[in-house]
Amino acid sequence: MSKTKVIIAGAGIAGPVLALFLQTKGYDPIIYERTESPTVHGLSLALQTNGLRVLSLLPGLLEKVEGGKIQQLIQYSTLPEDMGELSRSDGPAQVQAKYGYGMMGVGRVRFHHTLLQHAREKGIPIVFGHQLVSFEEMADSVTVTFANGKKNTASFLVGCDGLHSNTRECLFGVQEPIFTGIVQIGGLSETPQELLTPRTAMNMYGNGAHMISYPINSHETSWAVATQEAEAKESWRATDEGAQEEFRRSVFSKWPNGAGQLVEKGTNIVKYGLYDRPELQSWHKGRVVLLGDAAHPTSPHLGQGANQAFEDIYHLVRLLVKHNPNAAQPSTELLGQIFREYESLRIERTASLVKQARHQGEVRVVNGVEECKKRNDFLRTQDDMFSEGRYHQIKAYPFEMGHSEI
Repeated sequence: MSKTKVIIAGAGIAGPVLALFLQTKGYDPIIYERTESPTVHGLSLALQTNGLRVLSLLPGLLEKVEGGKIQQLIQYSTLPEDMGELSRSDGPAQVQAKYGYGMMGVGRVRFHHTLLQHAREKGIPIVFGHQLVSFEEMADSVTVTFANGKKNTASFLVGCDGLHSNTRECLFGVQEPIFTGIVQIGGLSETPQELLTPRTAMNMYGNGAHMISYPINSHETSWAVATQEAEAKESWRATDEGAQEEFRRSVFSKWPNGAGQLVEKGTNIVKYGLYDRPELQSWHKGRVVLLGDAAHPTSPHLGQGANQAFEDIYHLVRLLVKHNPNAAQPSTELLGQIFREYESLRIERTASLVKQARHQGEVRVVNGVEECKKRNDFLRTQDDMFSEGRYHQIKAYPFEMGHSEI
């Protein structure tokens, strides 16, 4: 009997990971990607306890991932009227020691290529240059049509095609992304000496600006400066050299604690707006379901975008195993049961984290000396983000260590 075929729309971060899990459970996944080749654009991702825990279930994958394990978090004010360290925490190192996985920065391009290569090594087909434009459901299958006129049929379709998801548009119509009012300029730099030992993530707070930085390997750091300004589309392509050089010489190059050095030595500098979308009340219809940014895009202030996609993958696969243990051709009724249970676990959680991320951005980027002082005072007195109370929503999901159901 032939295996149950699954079409995955999107070969970004989530698509290859989902395909690898589906393959281990007896399905026959095929990934279609709208771009012509793997991306060479983008900066970094912060893999956290919950996401790393999911990836650890795929044998041999994490050993291939090059990253920078974060051991310390520093928060610092550059406001002349209130300059200095706001807090310092070795929480990342403690979380690593206690839960097995802490926080690790990865370069997005290298991490993405690692995922694609691992999937290819497992024999999973990845087809570029195929943009989903429509699909048609039959009694026991779904046929996908691509912009180049080609078609393919599978048992069900999973939309992992990101912020600008064609799958989402086909399901629920066009919904424009919501600009959060915040633009980031970011880049990659050689790690300054003062951030090397221990490996340090840093939040820098100024008047109308916030900068985050973290290591992505043994010698490089990714950084991004957030400000409130006019909308900038997120092409993720490097700005022209003149604009890059102008930013390298900007006021941010004078910031202390290694931050200025990061800006001054920045490469691959990009500028992009931060977006989310209206919250969906359902992520599926019939034999088609959404996952990751296609379902719940978020601004990056909690560093949970990819990690939440990995949680989605864990629960979707867990429910497929639970309700269809032999990976047989599922009926539309059975898929509906699985997808509804998946939504019941995921919609409320992801919606809460999207709102928290947006709020975090609003707290970080404030204007005026007095408002900045209020922000700084709040940050000085706030519980450590790695405290049991605050980090519980990350470290406790999607399963307790040693208790995976897949």
